[in-house]
Amino acid sequence: MNSPPITVREARPEEGPRLLELICALAEYEKLDPPDQAARQRLLNDIFGPRPRLGALLVFAGELAVGYALILETYSSFLALPTLYLEDIFVLSDYRGVHAGSALFRAVVAEAKKRGCGRVDWVVLDWNRLAQDFYLRYGAKHLNDWQCWRLNQQDMDRVLGVN
Repeated sequence: MNSPPITVREARPEEGPRLLELICALAEYEKLDPPDQAARQRLLNDIFGPRPRLGALLVFAGELAVGYALILETYSSFLALPTLYLEDIFVLSDYRGVHAGSALFRAVVAEAKKRGCGRVDWVVLDWNRLAQDFYLRYGAKHLNDWQCWRLNQQDMDRVLGVN
């Protein structure tokens, strides 16, 4: 049986519902709560609205969107170049053996080059060995000397003295 052709392109507004389905599939895979209805609306607005905060790429097997990547720019003051930050990359498990993930990852790297970025950064859950092995095959480096830190909304309010 022949596999359908794999293609990657920027997501279109009318594909928002499918993109949200894929985001929820990632949440399920990572054993996290999916975005609620209000968060889904914010996501669509932040991707497709008048002032996009992030971009979305979809990978297709034939006509079916089977994965996505969310990207945004940060900046490296030491390189004096933008960094493309890969917020999410996910491919449905049934399509991981047909190079959909590779095509999507390469599209992210190509976008970074097109934008003149000095690097691509992302994080991987410590238990996700499948993802770690995927990135290692591309020569990605695990940064042992940098730790991810976070303030959530309640922490930000506490810092700012907001009740």
